Amino acid sequence: MVTDTEAPVNVADLLRAAATSHPDKVAVVDDAVRTSYRLLDEQVDAFAAGLAELGLVAGNRVAIAMGNSVEFVVAYLAAARSGVVAVPLNSGSTVDEVARVLADSGARLCVADADTVAAVRGAAGGALLAVRVVVTGVEPTDDEVPYSRLLEATSRVVSPRDREALAVLMYTSGTSGRPRGAMLSNRALVANIEQAASTDPPPLTDDDVVLGVVPMSHIYGLNAILGQVIRQQSTLVVARRFSPDETLRLIGAESVTVVPVAPPAIGAWSRVDGIAERLSSVRTLLSGAGPLAEATVRGFEELTGLSVEQGYGLTEAAPMVTTTLGAPVHKPGSAGRAVPGVRLRVVDDVGRDAEHDDPGEILVQGDNVFSGYWPDGDSAPDPEGWLSTGDIGFLDADGDLYLVDRLKEVVIVSGFNVYPSEIEEVIAEIASVRECAVIGVADDETGESVAAYVVASDGAAGADELAAEVIAHCESRLARFKLPSTVNVVDELPHSATGKVAKGRLRAAEARRALGLS
Repeated sequence: MVTDTEAPVNVADLLRAAATSHPDKVAVVDDAVRTSYRLLDEQVDAFAAGLAELGLVAGNRVAIAMGNSVEFVVAYLAAARSGVVAVPLNSGSTVDEVARVLADSGARLCVADADTVAAVRGAAGGALLAVRVVVTGVEPTDDEVPYSRLLEATSRVVSPRDREALAVLMYTSGTSGRPRGAMLSNRALVANIEQAASTDPPPLTDDDVVLGVVPMSHIYGLNAILGQVIRQQSTLVVARRFSPDETLRLIGAESVTVVPVAPPAIGAWSRVDGIAERLSSVRTLLSGAGPLAEATVRGFEELTGLSVEQGYGLTEAAPMVTTTLGAPVHKPGSAGRAVPGVRLRVVDDVGRDAEHDDPGEILVQGDNVFSGYWPDGDSAPDPEGWLSTGDIGFLDADGDLYLVDRLKEVVIVSGFNVYPSEIEEVIAEIASVRECAVIGVADDETGESVAAYVVASDGAAGADELAAEVIAHCESRLARFKLPSTVNVVDELPHSATGKVAKGRLRAAEARRALGLS
């Protein structure tokens, strides 16, 4: 047991503990380069000092626009150590998307790599505040700072000791459907790491070698994987992107024992010959960041002999809420039970606790819940600490959670949130489009994909030409995972009595089509 005075305040404290107890152990493997816990801690110290020498102080925002890499790990943990607020950005974000987050968060600095630097350079000049750019993997311009220079800093940084201080702004949907910054405090991040570590059995141990292919710009990759690895003093094997064959090669080469992935990876691997042998080093496979069909789970388990451990989580809960780890039996369709320290309620339309097996809105309470959305704390937990998730589910008599639907219209593509209103705004910019609507549809590869319905303006070109125009415009304005997989040109959209587009009728039509009924 640790006392309150010994308890970690921020995620970087967990790194310091690992560097003290296992200094020579490999912390991160990145493209065959092995970084020990001692060296990682030293680099984090230096980078934190470098941020200070660039004029950043606790509370300033630093955007991190990088793919998975040891550089991402260093930048993120240095932000935590110096009290700077990290703002992770998806590495596939467009110029417009980067600019929007930089302006909304008030970022003073953005760290970019070779894959993101073009978008960051295009966005930085348009942000409301002057944004300084730090680059790695490319030659800096005259106005930019090389990443390596920050590692040369030698001044000492004193880590702020405020558990409630804002640590991460993670951009996600919010109730409006437009991406908003979820405010995650040091308390929330560290609490969820400890909650997950308290499951029996825990997801990781200090003997484990863990695959790091889920993007660290996603809360699943950032806190449930990276945070847990540091807490358990495991080894993280970095993969920049998922490729069915290359990721399996990496797992075999590094004798990976724990594989956390998003649902599409399981579907892809189910089609690989000899998959059981290629995953022979793996003892635990964890699926998160999106829904996973029961048939896919059972088929994969039969092929590999591995149990697929699942759970339920959300950015606003940092993210882990439930898990099947340690469950006496895996019940079909269950997302497991609440992790230690997290409490669940399911309530009906008037806020009363629903009976067992009766669906209602899921509420979550625990030290891991967020502080509301930036900047005004909107949608924060109620005075008793209960967070309204906007998700629909039910609890059985054993306390196992089953997800039914989402109140919010967010579409989850390969584990990433996609917000229909954002795509609808982009499509509405096209003069040839009179009206549009975006919904999510089931997809074997990505869990869900985006389907757009558009009504042509008078005098517009034919359906095929309009669909091509919509795709081309979206490609210029949106990240790839947000692009519509289908564009349906229709004569009219269904509307409710109040004039809103009746998206439920569109979803029903898609469901009938998937079943071959229309």
